[in-house]
Amino acid sequence: MLRIDQAAYDAIVDHAKRDHPVEACGMVVGPLGSDRPERFIEMVNAAGSPTFYEYDSTDLLHLYKEMDDRDEEPVVIYHSHTATEAYPSVTDIKLAGEPGAHYVLVSTREHGNNDGPVEFRSYRITDGDVTEEPVEIVPTLARSES
Repeated sequence: MLRIDQAAYDAIVDHAKRDHPVEACGMVVGPLGSDRPERFIEMVNAAGSPTFYEYDSTDLLHLYKEMDDRDEEPVVIYHSHTATEAYPSVTDIKLAGEPGAHYVLVSTREHGNNDGPVEFRSYRITDGDVTEEPVEIVPTLARSES
């Protein structure tokens, strides 16, 4: 199960809507081994594509160095689908390189960057196997929660 606070959920959805029709992408990182999505990091889709996302390699290297310095890891890796459902594509599955992460997909296909609900789903992707998991949105993550 992905437990995420309202602020992180809102930030992911806002990013997806703002970047539509280009796929949005980013992470929510947290302390090593905690499974706590605490720090929202919006990334730029270097591909600038409505059907594919790609992190800028320099930005990604900088982020991983920063996470290493702060004893953090990716807890949520998110991106949006602008014309299809919130389900990992074949490419998404091939590129899923963080087996401990929650892979969140947000579909903006119904309302684009206008007001209206989005489809927000989370998956675990390990060795090509995709498993959907429940998402619990909480007001805040208490210190003892994980």
